[in-house]
Amino acid sequence: MAHTHDILKRPVITERSVNQMAEKKYTFEVDVKASKGQIKDAVEAIFGVKVAKVNTLISKPKAKRVGRHAGYTARRKKAVVTLTADSKELDYLG
Repeated sequence: MAHTHDILKRPVITERSVNQMAEKKYTFEVDVKASKGQIKDAVEAIFGVKVAKVNTLISKPKAKRVGRHAGYTARRKKAVVTLTADSKELDYLG
């Protein structure tokens, strides 16, 4: 990876991820090739917080069809980042 900003693509804003923010768990869409260590280092560098744990999951591409054209959705990777108890909260919503 070239830069830390290339690893984190965007935050995932869903009802479940917003509810997990009370537990200091934040969800990001990340680069598919990024490792847990690289994700941890990127969050710590960008937001200036201490990361306790990183959980990742990969969404496989799904088959889609529009009329006679068939294809697949993009392969994605999400990371749920848990901060330490003494870390400040992230404010990327507003």
